[in-house]
Amino acid sequence: MDRLAFRKNWWKVLCVVLLTWSLIAGLLVPLRVGVMNVEPGSVKSGDAVELKVECYNAYLIDNYSKKNIQSTAWLHIDSSFKTNNGSKKIDSTVAFTIRSIKCVVLDDNHAIYSFKIPEFLPTASKLESASLLINVGENAQAIRPEAVTITQDSINSSQGKTLWNEPLEIQRIWRFQFPFRNLLYETIRNTFFHVPMWFVMFTLFGIAVFQSVRYLLKKDMETDLKAAAYTQTGVLFGFLGLFTGGFWAKYAWGQAFPMDIKIIMTYTCLAIYLAYFLLRSAFDNFEQRARISAAYSIFAFVAIIPLLYVVPKLSPDSLHPGNGNGNPAFGSQDLDNTLRLIFYPASIGWILLGLWIASLVVRYQKIKSNVEYQ
Repeated sequence: MDRLAFRKNWWKVLCVVLLTWSLIAGLLVPLRVGVMNVEPGSVKSGDAVELKVECYNAYLIDNYSKKNIQSTAWLHIDSSFKTNNGSKKIDSTVAFTIRSIKCVVLDDNHAIYSFKIPEFLPTASKLESASLLINVGENAQAIRPEAVTITQDSINSSQGKTLWNEPLEIQRIWRFQFPFRNLLYETIRNTFFHVPMWFVMFTLFGIAVFQSVRYLLKKDMETDLKAAAYTQTGVLFGFLGLFTGGFWAKYAWGQAFPMDIKIIMTYTCLAIYLAYFLLRSAFDNFEQRARISAAYSIFAFVAIIPLLYVVPKLSPDSLHPGNGNGNPAFGSQDLDNTLRLIFYPASIGWILLGLWIASLVVRYQKIKSNVEYQ
């Protein structure tokens, strides 16, 4: 490729580089250690218990020496206190933990941690949820929130505070690994494929609106061809986003296309844009078809913004991140720094690919229109 051609097509080279990076890294970077299951899920204070823990990517047995890796676990009760009337007082400076007294490794991802549960809980409640935190060797740590429910017959919170006083060893070693998320597991990699589809769709629909406005102002038939091409490509990526989301939902939620408010709104938006093509096919006159299609394109783009972003946020039952109450998007619960290093390049790469495909569709439509005019 000569220098002039590179200057003209540099963004295509960038597209290939970004998508190659996101594909390789997105599929090969491992997940961090996680806790998948803890049994039993309920214990009583004062008992000696054995918690059978199922881990993920823990590798509790060293592959070289075939010896068990040293592992320690803690049960941790957060700093929330329940009073008699059910109200909460939070003191973030207080943490109550106890440490395991023994660990028996069963295999790479299964171990039994023995605990002596203190006689009293550090709170004025007869029932508390404790999180389980495990250290695997010196470089890995995992936590299972609300892993075990602990009950007590009598309350003595002051003595319980002295009993739940084991120091908690928190490791802050950063590794280039994806976070472990319960329910998602390996499907978290779909973040690099499913979410960018919607970014591409909105980008292409936005350009289609821009071209539609240009047509209404200049009456240039080429801008109409571009508007139709960008809309056509945008619908393609919309369906790709819907299908990749269906595969993801099958594993994460147990159903490919549940009756979630955002999925219903997605059906509605795609139906609106499919009607765009039905509308174009209903007119034989080129100018009339272009004028009405341009007006409809503006209406469609204005309609999908509240349908996809406003309506789902008003629904408290939406399963999608970013919708409903207490369900943030692109926060620490959805993306960490490792995911961002791949997610943002992947998003840019997919957008560039969408523009690339749309440019090819424009060229095809130009050739087709010239043949029709002749």
